Amino acid sequence: MSDFMQQPIREAPELAPAWLRPLQQRGREAWQQTPFPTRKTEAWKYTSLQALQQRFVAADRDSASTDVSDIEFPQLGGPTLVFTDGHYSPALSSRELPDGLSVVRFAEADDAQAARIRELLGSAVAGSRHVFVPLNEATLADGVFLDIQPDARLEAPIQIVWLTSGADAALALSQRLLVNCGAHSEATLVETFASSDTGATAFTNGVSELLLGEGARLQHCRLHLEQDNAVHIGGVHIRQSANSQLYGFHLALGSDLKRIDLVVDHQGAGAHCELDGIYLPRGSETVDYHTCIEHSVPHCTSRERFRGIVGDEASAIFNGRIHIHPQAQKTRAELSNKNLLTSHKAEVNTKPELEIYADDVQCAHGATVAQLDPMTRHYLRTRGVPREEAEVMLSYGFINELVEDLPCAAVRDFVKPLLASRFARNPRLTRHLL
Repeated sequence: MSDFMQQPIREAPELAPAWLRPLQQRGREAWQQTPFPTRKTEAWKYTSLQALQQRFVAADRDSASTDVSDIEFPQLGGPTLVFTDGHYSPALSSRELPDGLSVVRFAEADDAQAARIRELLGSAVAGSRHVFVPLNEATLADGVFLDIQPDARLEAPIQIVWLTSGADAALALSQRLLVNCGAHSEATLVETFASSDTGATAFTNGVSELLLGEGARLQHCRLHLEQDNAVHIGGVHIRQSANSQLYGFHLALGSDLKRIDLVVDHQGAGAHCELDGIYLPRGSETVDYHTCIEHSVPHCTSRERFRGIVGDEASAIFNGRIHIHPQAQKTRAELSNKNLLTSHKAEVNTKPELEIYADDVQCAHGATVAQLDPMTRHYLRTRGVPREEAEVMLSYGFINELVEDLPCAAVRDFVKPLLASRFARNPRLTRHLL
């Protein structure tokens, strides 16, 4: 491996609790043996890593900024943990926890809690093809463990916020979230990534693991709201037990580079997942989603819908894979990816995949790439709608179905004006959308 990230790797052990250091050592050894992805690597053939070709340093706990007044994130009313430049910010957090939920920061874990985290950490990532997981482990100094007790019903959403403030140096930040949903529990989890529009590039290497017990139900929203100077390479790895239900919503505003690997593994019969995603790169930004749903056992179902609007000279990559294992009979799976190009220089590379080794299944997949329909735009203009406003309305309508299907009203109310302003910086043009 090259000199990339060597300084943050050297500095990480000084910041981490002692029980994490064996994991860091394992990550360092694996990272040294991991080939750096290139355009010849199949999973990275459309994604340039040029944004990583600079010197990154670890964020100093004492110098982490607390001035994040210009960064907006959802106010959901439930327990909220905020991390600024990779370090916990108690002044911005609210840790009044409902019954049935325990929250443990890795840096604060006692011996029993550390043993519990070690038992579960990495169990959903094991065997994955996410090549940046070893780097996450090598530089990991803190993280969050959410343990939801069996049969718990959590009414208010839980939110984890990762903020990047302005900084003079290019920061390297490792984020790790571990969620264990006990049997027959119900919860809503919102992960938010946001950054200031000032400062140097920040590289976030984020990994989230969601473990759903038998009959558990989880709504998981992951909002990537970083400014265009951010680099984020992350992964969400989900393990579902029998009869568990997952609803996932993913939103990615563009930045210099944003690559998310999303893997769902059905390990118990009757598991069901729904994944909705929206990505909106513009300028010269890049967004890359690689998803994989592993149907490992019979009688499981999945539905996946991702939609992208790509403008200016931006690029988007979507690779969605459904893998039906030989024993996964009676599977039903659907995958849809639709893309709208609003510029002749915008680019999207989409590849839906079905890999089926069972013979009693119902599967469908498809992808489309199109531009705004000139006839529809003409229809709106003949009704007195100006051209620019008509384009805003049509763009918003392309993704509105996924927004309206968001079950968490608080997140939906936050996302709507955010998306409307994304399409038109003139507020007048969004008056019909909200």
